[in-house]
Amino acid sequence: MLDTVLRLVGPRGRALAFSAAIAASLAACDTAPPEPSRDPALAGAALNTSAPDPDAPLPEPDAKLLAPEKATEQAPATFKAKFHTTQGDFVLEAHREWSPLGVDRLYNLVKIGFFSDVAFFRAVEGFVAQFGIHGHPKVSAVWQKANIQDEPVKEGNKRGRLVFAKAGPNTRSTQFFLNLNDNKSLDAMGFAALAEVVEGMSVVDSLYKGYGEAPSRHQGTIGKQGNSFLRKEFPKLDYITSAEIVP
Repeated sequence: MLDTVLRLVGPRGRALAFSAAIAASLAACDTAPPEPSRDPALAGAALNTSAPDPDAPLPEPDAKLLAPEKATEQAPATFKAKFHTTQGDFVLEAHREWSPLGVDRLYNLVKIGFFSDVAFFRAVEGFVAQFGIHGHPKVSAVWQKANIQDEPVKEGNKRGRLVFAKAGPNTRSTQFFLNLNDNKSLDAMGFAALAEVVEGMSVVDSLYKGYGEAPSRHQGTIGKQGNSFLRKEFPKLDYITSAEIVP
């Protein structure tokens, strides 16, 4: 069972918390959540009318996505990855010396095509934008326990840096967040940065934030139903459409 439980201190010092689980045993958490504290009307993102039909049958995922035990290639000392999203493109530069195991995992996820139609399911103004639950339930299931060990925080949670979300010690898998602000308080909690945005931070800032924490309270259902659930219940969310390693 992969519980994703974060208690993060926001820019105003207020504790922000969410608790959800991908495992079916915690599906009971999928009751209607309270309204997010921030007015959705302030975010202003338009509905993507070209989004896939949420009721269409899912194709069988590529075999590479179903074999986390084979996604173990060592990453270069540094590399860049371009992420294409429904708001535009941004580029991450990863530094293996910051977090060797973490950077290796990111590198392999990009190479096998994991970041295809992956939602930013938690985006909180001035705090973080989180993603990494795969939109296909079969893929999500096989990565639930494909965890890597924690590593010391060598580089902290500055604006634009990419960090693993986690449920506790040694539970880093495929969920990440991008810091939308300097979140220094997360450093002492063991959240180690592994990459940073070097192009397109304005794209990251433009991700839809109107739902706030609400979608992340349904991680059990996201894991079981995939993007079909998100597109029905939270149709304005932004997505990563693809990602690739770039020079």
